[in-house]
Amino acid sequence: MSTVQALRKKADPVAADREADGPAPLAAVIKSPQEIQAPAARNPALLWLRSNGVSMLLWVISIAILLGIWYIGTRYKLEFYIRFTNVPTPAEVMQKVVEVNKSGKFMLNIGISVRRILIGFSIAVILGSLLGLLIGRYRVMRDLLFPICEVLRPIPAIAWVPMAIMLWPTNEVSIVFITFLGSFFPILINTIHGVHSIDPVLIRAARSLGASEFRLFANVILPGAMPHIFTGFSVGMGVAWVSLIAAEMISGQFGIGYFTWEAYSLVSYAEIGLGMITIGVLGLVCSGAIQIIGRLLMPWSTYASAEKK
Repeated sequence: MSTVQALRKKADPVAADREADGPAPLAAVIKSPQEIQAPAARNPALLWLRSNGVSMLLWVISIAILLGIWYIGTRYKLEFYIRFTNVPTPAEVMQKVVEVNKSGKFMLNIGISVRRILIGFSIAVILGSLLGLLIGRYRVMRDLLFPICEVLRPIPAIAWVPMAIMLWPTNEVSIVFITFLGSFFPILINTIHGVHSIDPVLIRAARSLGASEFRLFANVILPGAMPHIFTGFSVGMGVAWVSLIAAEMISGQFGIGYFTWEAYSLVSYAEIGLGMITIGVLGLVCSGAIQIIGRLLMPWSTYASAEKK
């Protein structure tokens, strides 16, 4: 051992022993991808921000552009085929928000509309998904029920308003029925397409393994059709809101649609804007809830979307 090595060992025995043993193996020096990604994995918020930060920024920019066009058009009363003369400004709508919240009437209208949506959409989800699975799977059910659906499907929900008033004992039930019709057919059609899109090889493989009809539905058909089913839920929710607002404007006495139509009758432009924005926000919340539930029930779809990116 040289004098330099002796002095190093005296100053730091551990380091000197490591140096004497030779360089560390390459595997010990190079970190694995799991070790590199460990800090980000330990911070889910940071990981989510990295993967969705750009999308959130684009969302904010999109809403800011819409608000900017609204503000400029109403501030300077622009008229170039589209007339902003009577359109309320964002400040007027915000002032109206403060005014209507002083009483519980506005929140009551929102609550009634949400209740109608939940009831009508829930019934549509149950019947539309069940009938869609049966029609998509069994030819007998398809030949028996699908022609009826195809005859009724082109009829707009708004055209059912007079008939619904005659069919059902109260306006409340009539409005829920129209909301149900608006969401039923998108759910039904998407569920049928979901069943038809399943690879027949998967069904034959399950059959060859001795799967019963119930197991076939539970483990092959339903999971395979779920992406299409939730697409139908999203489309159906949007159509349900359109149908609900139209029904409330025509025959309702409460609800956000009735509130908006009453504001038009009273020439209260700020309340019209408030009603429209409220409808948009409620629809966005409902669609977002459907997407979150879909991701929870279909975790594999999240990984598939990440791989496509």
